[in-house]
Amino acid sequence: MLKLKNLTVSIEGKEILKGIDFEFEKGKTYAVMGPNGSGKSTLAYSIMGHPAYEAGEESRIEFNGTNILDMEPDERAKEGIFLSFQTPLSLSGVKVFQLLQLALNGKKDPLQIRNEAKKYAQELGISEELLNRPLNEGASGGERKKMEVLQAAVLEKKLLIFDEVDTGVDVDSLKSISNFLTKHKEDKTYIVITHYNRILHHLKPDYVLVMIGGKLAKIGGPELAKQIEDEGYGSIK
Repeated sequence: MLKLKNLTVSIEGKEILKGIDFEFEKGKTYAVMGPNGSGKSTLAYSIMGHPAYEAGEESRIEFNGTNILDMEPDERAKEGIFLSFQTPLSLSGVKVFQLLQLALNGKKDPLQIRNEAKKYAQELGISEELLNRPLNEGASGGERKKMEVLQAAVLEKKLLIFDEVDTGVDVDSLKSISNFLTKHKEDKTYIVITHYNRILHHLKPDYVLVMIGGKLAKIGGPELAKQIEDEGYGSIK
């Protein structure tokens, strides 16, 4: 599904990612872990095409066989990639229904969008009152993360990258998000960027990727996340 070939990425001349080679397979769940500053979020933004992140000349990002490195973020989104934000922003005067309608650009009827959003909101424990407010206005950190997951579900992307979807989320909300993602996983690939093992107790990864110093330091199964929880990243270094 997604192949990274010699992915080297710099920001303002400073090299952050250093020659990453990896293939994310369709239908799998990947946890990306690592200490602060290891390049996890840079990896996510580079896949999505953030203009501040400059890829090396020999780097390639292939999605379903197509090199997307020169595509703009909106083009990559149209190809089927979704990225959630670490800190979702509020949009004054814009409801989630309106945002989704704009993003889908006629691919779904407005009534269908509204009905799907309401259905997913119920599953995630999002109140209808919050759903009818301007996006994320007055919402807690956990509510904002749930709204990101709701948007991902309505947009029906195939590769979903969740950057610290567990940060600022209480235990009950974490279970709701994890159960929802598991229920709606069919034919989707998840990349879950996290500092902690707690979400992985609920959302079981097929592979755990550990990044240190902008490189893939180790790849393993769920037991690798348990090792990090027990021993810290020093055991990887």
